[in-house]
Amino acid sequence: MKEVSSLANPVVKEMRALQLKKERQRTGLFLAEGLKLIADAIDQDWPIRVLAYAAKVKDQPMVRRIARAAVDRGALVLVVSEDVLEKISRRDNPQMVVAVFEQRLIGLDDIDLDRSSVWVALETVKDPGNLGTIIRTADSVGASGVILIGDTTDPFALEAVRATMGSIFNIGLAAATAEEFVAWKRRTGVPVIGTHLAGAVDYRSLRYAEPGILLMGNEQSGLPDDLVAACDHTVKIPMAGRADSLNLAVATAVMLYEMRRPRLKL
Repeated sequence: MKEVSSLANPVVKEMRALQLKKERQRTGLFLAEGLKLIADAIDQDWPIRVLAYAAKVKDQPMVRRIARAAVDRGALVLVVSEDVLEKISRRDNPQMVVAVFEQRLIGLDDIDLDRSSVWVALETVKDPGNLGTIIRTADSVGASGVILIGDTTDPFALEAVRATMGSIFNIGLAAATAEEFVAWKRRTGVPVIGTHLAGAVDYRSLRYAEPGILLMGNEQSGLPDDLVAACDHTVKIPMAGRADSLNLAVATAVMLYEMRRPRLKL
C-alpha cells in the first residue's frame, strides 16, 4: 500500500491514460469508480490490477475490506489525494474510490446457449450512456448478456461503465462482426427477434423462446437489411402520440421486460 499525491506518479499516469480508447485496447484494462461498484466487482471475482482511494475514507469498513481483498488478489493499492482522483476520473467531485480491472469480452462461440436466457445484440450502438443503460437493464431482467455487433462504442469507456451502475460485472459481454453474427445464428439456430419499423407484428403478440436473442439497431438508422434477414421475427412497438420512435435504451427495456415477463415475479 502506497500513499500518492503527485500526478507525475507513473501508476497515476497509466490510470489517467485509460480514459483513451486506444490505451484500453492496448492494455486490455479499464477504469471503474465508486465504492459499491468496485466492491461488487471484487465479489464477482473480476481481476483487479489497481485500487486507489482517498485518504479520508481509508478507515471506512468497506474500504478496508476491499483493500484487503485487492491485496490478496495481487493488486497495487494506493491512498491518493482528492486532486489525483479528480484527474483520474475527470470529475470535479470524484468518487472516493477508483480501480483498474481487466476487461472480459468473449466471442460468440464462447456463449453457452444451454445455460442462457436472453441475450441482447446491439448493432453499431454509438452512445456510451445508451450502452451502459442497456447493460444495466439486461442485468435487471436476468438476461445473460449483451452482444456488440460491428463498430460499437466501447463498453469499457468510463461513461459506459458509470451508466451500468455495476451491472457490467454481472452479465456476459460478447463482440462480433455482422457476418460472424449471421453465421453463428445459422449454425446454432438460436431464435432472433429484431425490432424494425417495417415489423408486421406487435411485440406483445409473440411468445418468446429461451434462449433467444433480441436484436436492436443503431440509434439513427436501425437494423441493416442483412441483419433484418437473419431475424426469425421482426416486431414493432406501437406509438400512440406524435413521437414516432423511442430512445434505443428505452425501446430495449420495453422489449426485455416483455420477453422476460413470465420469469419476473415480485
